[in-house]
Amino acid sequence: MICSGMVYSVLALYFANLGATTSQIGLIYTTGALTGALTGPCLGRLADRYGRKPVIMGAMLSFFLVFLAYALMRHIQLAFPIQAVEGVAWAGLGAAATALVADLAPRSRRGWAMGIYDRTWFIGWIVGPTFGGFVAEHLGFRQTFMIASSLILIGLAVLLLWVKEPPRPGAG
Repeated sequence: MICSGMVYSVLALYFANLGATTSQIGLIYTTGALTGALTGPCLGRLADRYGRKPVIMGAMLSFFLVFLAYALMRHIQLAFPIQAVEGVAWAGLGAAATALVADLAPRSRRGWAMGIYDRTWFIGWIVGPTFGGFVAEHLGFRQTFMIASSLILIGLAVLLLWVKEPPRPGAG
């Protein structure tokens, strides 16, 4: 969440810097929300069928590519397909990560575990915008996106090395 906080705190300013109107910026964000809304149930089904970790890894790889694409983007029209991919990534992450937390938590402590998981989002949105704004102001927008994409790779390595997914019922 730190990475997303870094990026989203400055993204509209970056779009405006590339020449987007306020209406275009709204439509860009709508594109991401729409693709996320349309794909969320399908990605949840994939997480049920193939496991939470593969869907989370796909989402994280997508975020890495999205943030890298923002850094390399030179024309605002490219923001629309990038946001479409980003919406799918958010849908996959939301469905699979929430399900993984539920899988890992004992039934009697699921509410508590979900509350802790939700706090990680808030912490990311406390730290991320502060750091992202500082980096953007001193190094530029593109560098902010490059740093965020690099941090995503670190998170992906942590996921691969240390997060163990419990066996799914019926898998074997």
